[in-house]
Amino acid sequence: MVEEKPKVAKLEKKKKVVDPVAASIDVASQEMITRATELGIETIFDRALSMKPCNIGVQGTCCKNCSMGPCRLPLPKGGIEGKDERKGLCGATANTIAARNFVRMIAGGAAAHSDHGRGVAEVFLAVARKETDLYKVKDFDKLLAVAGHLGVATTVEVDGEEVDRDMDEIVLETAEVALGEWGKTEGELLYAKRAPEARYELWKKQGVIPRNIDREIVEIMHRTHIGVDQDYKNLMKQGTRAAIADGWGGSMLATDLQDILFGTPYPVQSEANLGVMKEDHVNLIIHGHEPILSEMIVAVADTEEMIEYAKKKGAKGIQLSGICCTANEMLQRHGVPLCGTFLQQELAIITGACDAMVVDIQCIMQNIANVAECFHTKVITTHPIAKMEQESVIHIEFDEHHALEDAKRIVKMAIDNFENRKAEVMIPQHKAPVVAGFGVESVEYHLGGSFRGTYYTLNDNIINGRIRGVAGVVGCNNARTRHNEGHLAVVKELIKNDVLVLTTGCNAIACAMEGLLTPESAAVFCGPGLAEVCETVGIPPVLHLGSCVDNSRILLAATEVVKAGGLGNDISEWPVAGSAPEWMSEKAISIGHYFVVSGVYTVFGVTLPTSGAPVFHDYITKEFEKMYGGMWDVEIDPIKHAHMMIAHIDKKRKELGIDKARERVLMDMQSRQEMG
Repeated sequence: MVEEKPKVAKLEKKKKVVDPVAASIDVASQEMITRATELGIETIFDRALSMKPCNIGVQGTCCKNCSMGPCRLPLPKGGIEGKDERKGLCGATANTIAARNFVRMIAGGAAAHSDHGRGVAEVFLAVARKETDLYKVKDFDKLLAVAGHLGVATTVEVDGEEVDRDMDEIVLETAEVALGEWGKTEGELLYAKRAPEARYELWKKQGVIPRNIDREIVEIMHRTHIGVDQDYKNLMKQGTRAAIADGWGGSMLATDLQDILFGTPYPVQSEANLGVMKEDHVNLIIHGHEPILSEMIVAVADTEEMIEYAKKKGAKGIQLSGICCTANEMLQRHGVPLCGTFLQQELAIITGACDAMVVDIQCIMQNIANVAECFHTKVITTHPIAKMEQESVIHIEFDEHHALEDAKRIVKMAIDNFENRKAEVMIPQHKAPVVAGFGVESVEYHLGGSFRGTYYTLNDNIINGRIRGVAGVVGCNNARTRHNEGHLAVVKELIKNDVLVLTTGCNAIACAMEGLLTPESAAVFCGPGLAEVCETVGIPPVLHLGSCVDNSRILLAATEVVKAGGLGNDISEWPVAGSAPEWMSEKAISIGHYFVVSGVYTVFGVTLPTSGAPVFHDYITKEFEKMYGGMWDVEIDPIKHAHMMIAHIDKKRKELGIDKARERVLMDMQSRQEMG
């Protein structure tokens, strides 16, 4: 008889608990992560701890474009010696698979930005056709400038004389031409000619000028279907077309048309972080990316009718705040405070003070609905292409023709929910002052004033060495890294070394929360040259340029530097670099690529999904510089990341012959006369 072995009780695996300090550098977020753990509420930080990323997917060499796969081609531990023999079932090489995946990310990102732009263009057309009187043209100067870029005449000849054309005609034709850029049947992207002439000619030579916005995205999806394009260089050529169609097309048109309809941003003061919420107010948080809805909510929430209604319900007023790029849109035009970045959306609900979170498109976690069910918070979706499966989520489909009614319904719903709070309110008492709302026009004004607004002042300070160079630092948060740490370390290292930073998106919000978006921060964080310029001009060392579509403002600012003279004939020639320290979305890949092909050396943190295909990786990180003057790079360590950018900036200074700072000489009148 076999002796029966004693039964051993299975030990339950002890659940890992998130360390709030390891999860986020932000104290307000740490407090809310701790509260979530105490209440047993799962957040993205818990999921990041328990779910590890796919190693092959991170390398970019997993193909699932047909049902014979997924075909996984991991890079051997010892690397590749000799010829790379790895193939999928159809024979696709690691380079082909990585390139297909990469350009599909470009297509996804370009589609997101450009569909955002299309929505704004459709509202603009409705305004032009007088189908709605809720939105109006607010910036006629911007309208006339955009009309010129789109080839719309602003004057007409009458009896041999040029006279101003009827404004309604200009608005209508501009709207029609703008919307046509998404799907016109012939010609090329009109905004491509807004790039410096040398850049436009380079694109023409490379054969990458987009035909229209939608076609380039659709063609990527066709080329990456099984058995179509199997040359990584040719795939990247199409990826380049689509990226240009995004940065110099859909995103740029979105920015321009939003400025026309809602007003071109100029610097405003506000505050940032979860501490902007108020316990005794109705807290309505708007989250997403399109300002069409948020513009109307801002207008409605500020009316005497709604404020009085809130007071009847026991609140002292209505506190609007924003998350992600809707936050940046509302901040730069109205001074509405920033509630937080992408990784703080669940945490805002965990305060117990969020009466409603209104969302539209992009970067919205489905889990906010689950978190909201633990509190009284109402989650309201508003866009026909962005719904949630949870029954607790309310859908109010926003329509620009009934914008006022929709906005009133949403604001009233938030007010009515104020008295339903069921959990103790715990708002972190952490927030920072912010100066935001910079753009191509306002930067020009700050540098030169009303009478001589120009980018020459910036160029002069780059040439004389007070400003070492300029960096665009943008992008999302990524739960695989410590929240905001990469953003802040890169930016602080850059400004410490006299590099002026232009920022958008969640990087802008992270910098705002740290207090870097105030003129006073220059004296604390900057090198002596940049600090002197910021003090003289009265600007922060980190300039908030808006939302993720507003990266187009960085492209146009770079173009204005070229036009001002003294720093080369193209974007690739002057000391500028790009960075996305904590990127996570497909939009970031599209943004990164349109910066690269615009001539900007661009470094990504976290990872780059190309490491599993070394030949393809070398192509975009080395060969691209020979073709476009810009290239990709990747560095996880934020300090090394920043110094790679600084090294590139120094290289460009040397090539321009401005690597040695000019001696400052005080000149008397006689000396000036002698110069003359």
